[in-house]
Amino acid sequence: MKKIVYSAAAMAACAVSLTAQAGGHYVPGVEGIQAASVPPPGNYYLGYLVNYNIDSLRAPGSKDAIPGHNKGTVTALANRFVKITNKKILGADYGFEAIVPVVRKSLTFNAAGISETHSGVADIYLGPVVLGWHGQQWDAVAAAGVWLDNAKSKNPSDPGNGYKSTMLTAGGTYYFDKEKKWSGSALARYEFNGKKDGFRPGQQATVEWGVGRVVGPVQLGIVGYSQVQTTVDKGTGASNDKYARHAVGAEVVYPLMKEAGLMLKAAYYKEVSAKGGTGPQPKGSTARLSLVKVF
Repeated sequence: MKKIVYSAAAMAACAVSLTAQAGGHYVPGVEGIQAASVPPPGNYYLGYLVNYNIDSLRAPGSKDAIPGHNKGTVTALANRFVKITNKKILGADYGFEAIVPVVRKSLTFNAAGISETHSGVADIYLGPVVLGWHGQQWDAVAAAGVWLDNAKSKNPSDPGNGYKSTMLTAGGTYYFDKEKKWSGSALARYEFNGKKDGFRPGQQATVEWGVGRVVGPVQLGIVGYSQVQTTVDKGTGASNDKYARHAVGAEVVYPLMKEAGLMLKAAYYKEVSAKGGTGPQPKGSTARLSLVKVF
């Protein structure tokens, strides 16, 4: 089975900006099995269709749900373009990428007096550095890029965040057998957020993981993620509270049309815990459908 390109924040632009105190761009739940495996040299298109259902909001500094009807839906299609070249840097295959997400947010948060829906092109990601290493039973990746602030961000349901973010990525995949039927992967991302109207969200760390098994043409696995705020927010209204959320789920990968270089991936995540930061933090579930095309 072909290696699946790692996600350098494929769905980050569908972050739910509840207030100006929202966290970084990257929203997890888009990669799991072999998340840290970069494909061989070539041109790739990845289309990520993600639906995030918000069941409730967690109060600032607490794991307790805010009372009342506080629900929402974020649906996004992220169009990702990746080129892995034949050039070597530090023994790794060198590549670069760009992500153009289109997002629709529908939010009804009675606690915050919000009831609105907006859609449009979200903040674009430009990744000038993607490095992929390959061993006999392992893969590794390192990457760096910037999320722009090109999208509208006046209202909570607008597609943009209103500030730039620099994101660093690193991870590895290990194959437990020579046939590479069993694999374990972990991918870490770290965001340094810019300012919006004098407010700077705290830095954000995310780890996505997956354990997979190849069964015939299909790959099945258990996946999950943890996302935590590592530094406090700064600016008007900031506090020492930091947000965090954790989820587990399952994923299946199927070679849709092997001759045409098409691969289909589907996954479902359920957030098992969440804690609010300076502002409220959503808790819910994510359904994802990804199409990978190799040119």
